[in-house]
Amino acid sequence: MSRTVFPRWNGAREDWAKALHEATAEVTEVADTLRQALSHLRAQEFSAVVIDQSFLETEPDESETVLEHLGMAIPVHINFAISGMERLIREIRAALHRRKKEAVLARQGAQQALRSELKGTVTALLLSCEMALQAPNLETSAEAKMRAVYKIAQEMRAKL
Repeated sequence: MSRTVFPRWNGAREDWAKALHEATAEVTEVADTLRQALSHLRAQEFSAVVIDQSFLETEPDESETVLEHLGMAIPVHINFAISGMERLIREIRAALHRRKKEAVLARQGAQQALRSELKGTVTALLLSCEMALQAPNLETSAEAKMRAVYKIAQEMRAKL
């Protein structure tokens, strides 16, 4: 489940959170204090965290603490003093779109890396089987098992 948390910002938080939820279908949570925001971030995974830019400027140490605990969440910095709901929704949608795109690219990269590793392992297995099958005085039962392993490795390589 995707979630968005708002740590420590001014205004009608619940109204903004409700409007954001309606616009994005994201579960939204409001944190009234830094401690509460950190508690949310430690307890759950979030897709985005909305942070008022004034918080970053007025409380840099606390801001750094929040940023260190984001996990996979994308921070969305916005100046609530001059920004409206439309801009917040636009920024969140853009951030969530980037997050989804990055997740797809990361997954594809991990799959390609795994595929490459498996190809090397399967090739080594095939070579080992070929060498074992060339061994003199190989028992018939061992040869049959080795051929079965060789066939399975060939099937695996074909699927990679």
